[in-house]
Amino acid sequence: MLLSSFCHIPTIGRSTEDKIWENGVFTHEDFIDSPPSFIKENKKRHIIKHLEISKKELRQKNPLYFAENLPSSQHWRIFKEYENSSVYLDIETTGLGNYGDIITTIALYDGREVKYYVNGENLDEFVKDIFNYNVIISYNGKTFDIPFIERFFEIKLDHTHLDLRYILSALGFSGGLKSCEEKLGIGRKDGYEDIDGYFAVVLWQYYKKTKDIKALETLLSYNIEDVLNLDYLMREAYNRNISLLSLQTNPVPLKKKAENPLKADFGLVSFLKKRVCHSY
Repeated sequence: MLLSSFCHIPTIGRSTEDKIWENGVFTHEDFIDSPPSFIKENKKRHIIKHLEISKKELRQKNPLYFAENLPSSQHWRIFKEYENSSVYLDIETTGLGNYGDIITTIALYDGREVKYYVNGENLDEFVKDIFNYNVIISYNGKTFDIPFIERFFEIKLDHTHLDLRYILSALGFSGGLKSCEEKLGIGRKDGYEDIDGYFAVVLWQYYKKTKDIKALETLLSYNIEDVLNLDYLMREAYNRNISLLSLQTNPVPLKKKAENPLKADFGLVSFLKKRVCHSY
């Protein structure tokens, strides 16, 4: 998609981009070889100059160039060219980021492998692993996950960030992650619908108190479900966006959901829910 994009070039808006495509110019190379006649000579040189920069940035695998120059509503375009250097990210915490709140677990999924990190075990390995990727994909990560991570680890994540909260909202799908999943046909089932962010804290506290490994595995399984579902949502959002363009371009495949490597103990979830209810 980036090879057919022109709206990242200064002075080129979406309407001009549509007109370029309508004149049979579908790629950067098409424009360089045969610019459309409706564009004046000075502007043609301006566009070609930026297209040469775009080609260089693509060769150097630098998604930040496009993130900084595309309108925010068009950041979804970055996904296809940088899919193999992208990672889905989700964190679980003990709160919303107030004093004393900590990260309990982190899940990453790069489309091939799931990695997970636990406070008190291997959480510091996340800091090394996350810099193996160029693009982070999250749901509400710009507001919550990334600022929390940066404060907690005292690091700066300068990755390109595709936040599905905003990408899906622009398509008419608003609300929380589970709400968007439901609207797009992949709602939680088999017991996962009974776990939310609040209950993730209950699982962590129970694990820390009892050392019951089933509580930790249930928490991690819930955390991992989030990143596995983000893959479907990103692909669905990308395909819905390209369907709205006048340009004819291929969608990305909707892959079969990867298997969650950990299993939740829903008997324990039921037990803890009753216990939480009785405490009030």
